[in-house]
Order: sequence, then C-alpha cells, then structure tokens
Amino acid sequence: MTVTGSALITHVRPYGDGDPVDIAVVDGVITEIGQGLDAPEGAEIVDGGGGVLLPGFVDLHTHLREPGREDTETVASGSAAAARGGYTAVFAMANTAPVADNSTITDLVWRLGQEVGLVDVHPVGAVSVGLVGEQLAEMGMMAQGAARVRLFSDDGKCVHDPVLMKRALEYSTGLGVLISQHSEDPRLTVGAVAHDGPTAARLGLAGWPRAAEESIVARDALLARDAGARVHVAHASTAGTVELLKWARGQGIEITAEVTPHHLLLDDSRLETYDGVNKVNPPLREASDVEALRQALADGSVDCVATDHAPHASQEKCCEFSQARPGMLGLETALSIVVQTMVQPGLLDWRGVARVMSERPAAIVGLDDQGRPIAVGEPANLTIVDPDSHWTVRGDEMASRSRNTPYEEMTLPGVVQATVLRGRITAQRTSGDWT
Repeated sequence: MTVTGSALITHVRPYGDGDPVDIAVVDGVITEIGQGLDAPEGAEIVDGGGGVLLPGFVDLHTHLREPGREDTETVASGSAAAARGGYTAVFAMANTAPVADNSTITDLVWRLGQEVGLVDVHPVGAVSVGLVGEQLAEMGMMAQGAARVRLFSDDGKCVHDPVLMKRALEYSTGLGVLISQHSEDPRLTVGAVAHDGPTAARLGLAGWPRAAEESIVARDALLARDAGARVHVAHASTAGTVELLKWARGQGIEITAEVTPHHLLLDDSRLETYDGVNKVNPPLREASDVEALRQALADGSVDCVATDHAPHASQEKCCEFSQARPGMLGLETALSIVVQTMVQPGLLDWRGVARVMSERPAAIVGLDDQGRPIAVGEPANLTIVDPDSHWTVRGDEMASRSRNTPYEEMTLPGVVQATVLRGRITAQRTSGDWT
C-alpha cells in the first residue's frame, strides 16, 4: 500500500532558479507553488532555507545485500542511506544470497522496502540462474510478481555467453523490461585487480584492460540491434566505451549507460597506497578516462549517474589489495561528487543535475512517478539541497552498516538538507544532524 503525506516546503528555489517559493503538498501531490502559502491541514513543515529544490534522485544500481549479507547492509540501513543522499527510488541488485533469480526473492525485497518506507526499493532480477550465466532466470515470473521487476542484471558478473545474452534481450522486448549489463569479458580479467596501465605495472598489480569492457559493450550493442531490444551499460568506465555509445546510437541502436560518482572523481593514482578501499569493479581508470566520462555525462552520451553502492565488511577491505572485495559506498556522497565534478566546473547546472540523477534514470526504467517536473499535480518526490555548504565525510557517521567509503575525511560541496517521498519527510538535517 502506498503511503502519502502532506507538507509545506518553504523558501526553496526549484532547479536553483529565481526567488524562493513555497511548495504545498496534500496526500503526496504538489497542490500549490507560490509565496507565503499556508500549511495544509496536518502538514509537516520544512524550511528549505533558500536551497535548491530538485526531483528526488533515482539510483539504477544499488547493492542492499539483503537477503544473505545483513552484516554489511540491509534494506532498512540502505534505505536510510539513500534517503540521506536525496534518493526517493533505488534499484537493488540481484547478487544477494540466495540470488534474486526468482519471484520469491524479488517479492521479498520489494516487501521489505515497502515496510521500511524511506525510498521505493525496486528489486533487480538476475538474468541467469545463480548468476552463473548458463540458464535464463524466471524473468517473466519476476516481471509479473508483486515486485513488477523491470530491470534485470547479473551485475558483479557479465552475461558473457552471447547466445544467452541474445536470448535475454529477445525475452526482454516481449516483457517490456530492460537488461543492464556488467560489461567485462572474464577471459581478459583473470586475476585482474586494477586498471591495466602504467600505475598497475609499477605497483605489481594484475591489469584489467579497457578492452574487457569495450568488447562487451560493442557486442551487446549489436545483439540489441538484431533483437530489436534495449540494453543498458552499467558503470561505464572508459573513454572507449563513450565512443562506442556514440557509434551505437548513430546506428539507431537503443542503448543507454550510467557512470558512477567514483569514476567521475577518482583515478588509478589512488592505488599508490595499496588500500583496499580503492578496489572497485570496473577499476578506477586513468585521468583521461575520468575527463571523457565527465564530458560524456555533460553532453548526454552517458545518460545518468548510478552509485553502484557496494557495502563491505571491514575485514573484506582491510587486507591485501588483491584479496579485497571490490566496491565502494556511494548513496550518501553521490550528490556531492556530482557537484564537485560537474556543477562547480560548469559542466552541469542544477537542471542538468536533475536530468542525470532523476529524470533520465526514471525514464530509462519507466518509473511514471519519479523524475517528474516540479509542478502542480505532480508527485511530491523531492530533494532539498544547500548548494553553498560543505560537509566532511566520515564513515562512522553514515547510515550504512559498512564503512568502506573512499572519501573518508574529504570535505565535499553540496549538502542534502531533506528528502521527501510522496509528501513524507524521509530524511532531514537539523543543525547538521540527521533526524
């Protein structure tokens, strides 16, 4: 059951434009926009302090770990982290234990998200049974279950068999769903732990070549063309992938792509310390790739930002680099990284932020109630941002059960002040603390 609320949001600037206005919300819907508005009956009141009002963010790539690894994250803790990060909808990846390759698991994750109620948690269904890439999972049953699964991925592993991927794309067209591919030819990354470049060679780390990603992106684009299907590229990380996306679209192929915040900010120079917190899959690339990804996000060659929020226990990171589990926390820091890498250099304005963090991801998966304009009659899924404030990242202060943030003690720009889900306040900063 969908729960709604009523609220009065005061002194905010939609998309950062113009003078501050008030937003009245009744039963989860924006009813009035103006100045000096009265609060609806029973409404929660949020003082936006002149901040930027954006549509709530949508994350197409989140690992919530439940069921199976509740020691590192749960639907509840991940939802809290998402709400603090300004998110109103997240897509929870299928590499749980057991794998979300059937409607029993996807419906469980959906119900857990509904019970927590801080963000809309949409489970991602596995493409293959057990993520082993040999047999298609029950895509139809998951799509028709209570969760209405609309995104499928074996993320963490590539659907490397072209025959299986072709079949999955064909099924996806009939079901009206989308396949998100972890683009990595496993034959090219055996034992790989870092980007295949001068830094890895100097540090004695086994290299993960760009071609491992780019060859799968090219292959899947051609498979999607022949199947008349859409395909989505998860965590694009190379300049070559950007060029392939442009080429594929020039051929009329329906292909979309996401980039992570960490691939917009960090490069493989971070590996000098051998700290496992910097190990991620795909790996941090070279500075030239970072620049290409920023430009691609700005011009739309890459559609959106997705966090690939990947919580891990301390013992899985505080070990030899080659043995560390790949992945980084991302939900609570994503907006700030986008501000630092895209807004401050002038690559995106606040309407651009709304596009890449809310509107495009919602459109890619067909969420009708997310990524909507800030206008009367629209759902009140909203985020208030203080664009002028900074905050210091400390893992111990995050909502996640894990602490593997690569931004520890970094001071970042842009502070989420409050998140509103269908008129209900799901996270709010008061005097610097979350309530």
